[in-house]
Amino acid sequence: MVRCCTILARLIALPALFGWLSLPLVAQEQAAGKILEIVVSEAVGGGSDSVARLVSRHIGRQLPGQPTVVVRNMPGAGGLAGANYLFNIAPRDGSTIGMVDQSIETQQLFHSKGLMADVLRFNWLGRAMSNNAVLFAWYKAPVKTIEEAFQREIAVSASGQSSLMRWTALKRITGIKFKLIVGHQGTAEATLAMERGEVDALSAPWTLVRSTHADWIRDGKINLLLQTGLDRDHDLQNLPRLVDLARDDQQRKVLELLSQPERIGRSLTAPPGVPLERVAMLRKAMAQMFIDPEFLADAKTMKIDLDPLGGEALQDMIRSGMTYSPDVVARAESFVQPD
Repeated sequence: MVRCCTILARLIALPALFGWLSLPLVAQEQAAGKILEIVVSEAVGGGSDSVARLVSRHIGRQLPGQPTVVVRNMPGAGGLAGANYLFNIAPRDGSTIGMVDQSIETQQLFHSKGLMADVLRFNWLGRAMSNNAVLFAWYKAPVKTIEEAFQREIAVSASGQSSLMRWTALKRITGIKFKLIVGHQGTAEATLAMERGEVDALSAPWTLVRSTHADWIRDGKINLLLQTGLDRDHDLQNLPRLVDLARDDQQRKVLELLSQPERIGRSLTAPPGVPLERVAMLRKAMAQMFIDPEFLADAKTMKIDLDPLGGEALQDMIRSGMTYSPDVVARAESFVQPD
């Protein structure tokens, strides 16, 4: 009973934290189909934010009435604040969609206390790109390769729930010398902390690092340590993957599970309860946008490697991702609990 009251109190308090939600004009224009809102579960400047803003510039042309599209950043709770809002409070008429943290499926498998949503009840609309992230270190850091991190400690920013779970598990499974730093609100803030020498390394989508920090790569300001995807990126063929650090099959299975969020990557979803015809309309608009020449040109300019997946296929993929054996889930969960 106490837990139910606590959850209800949190949900009631959420609108007060985001005063813009109660603005009558915004609400009226959303209801009239004049505004489509995209809620992003991270701060401005991160990988999800960049892709969401790319989508915001083009999805409106594919929808009836060509609504104005606005992006609302809702960081907090390791990426869960936006997901909880979208699931429990957002309008269920198709006027609000979201890009939630890619770790949401894994967090549900682990029964995360902060998650107040059900990944299977979201209406998944489409994936813009899978997300192979890279762990990279500043040139002043005490390590230049991932192998050296087994000998010398480095401070790693874990600004999102996905990275916190991944690096916590890797540290416990392999003994790698990571000192995890939490509290940074997204990639942009963590990057500034790295430049100031407050942390040595952080992870971010490779497509984002390559496009926004090409000069760092060229000038040797950062050293790439590891890639997180199960599939090697086409231009990172010699960079170790997370699963390559496993010493046996059991460790490999756990690290494979923890690499699954990369499959969800930068995906968009709608709240539960949205009428089926609205879901179908949004999925169709997403699919049309993915082949729109203007969208493709904009993505190319941003150096974003698209890897689109339709809404129905994405829904099926997420459903199948919730079928890991209890033994594998329990073993993985035992490694991801933060210190």
